[in-house]
Amino acid sequence: MPKSEDEEGWKKFCLGERLCAEGAVGPAKNESPGIDYIQIGFPPLLSIVSRMNQATVTSVLEYLSNWFGERDFTPELGRWLYALLACLEKPLLPEAHSLIRQLARRCSEVRLLVDSKDDERVPALNLLICLVSRYFDQRDLADEPS
Repeated sequence: MPKSEDEEGWKKFCLGERLCAEGAVGPAKNESPGIDYIQIGFPPLLSIVSRMNQATVTSVLEYLSNWFGERDFTPELGRWLYALLACLEKPLLPEAHSLIRQLARRCSEVRLLVDSKDDERVPALNLLICLVSRYFDQRDLADEPS
């Protein structure tokens, strides 16, 4: 795993070199058998995230949130954001509060721009917004009940 302060290293570790370089995931090339985690990124396995202390969780969440602010939402990013939110311990530090609020706002922005409610990103974005608003008690960011 990269060092806590290595932003580029964490982006490549979580999202893969291909996604970090291109900004979007193209079709996978089956040049060799097996999974090339360097290219596609490591999934947020329990064996990985359980080794991360709270400072590292917050740092990686910040790195990926910043990346999300500049690029589109991907399934790989969603998995990592969910896993990192699940690892955050309450009570949150003020920096973490600010970070998860920014994340929920960005999820809301992306969801508004989605053309169809059937888009595969909508449930993942809804889940992240719900986690921030309900579990982390940021009720002002919650969707209004319909």
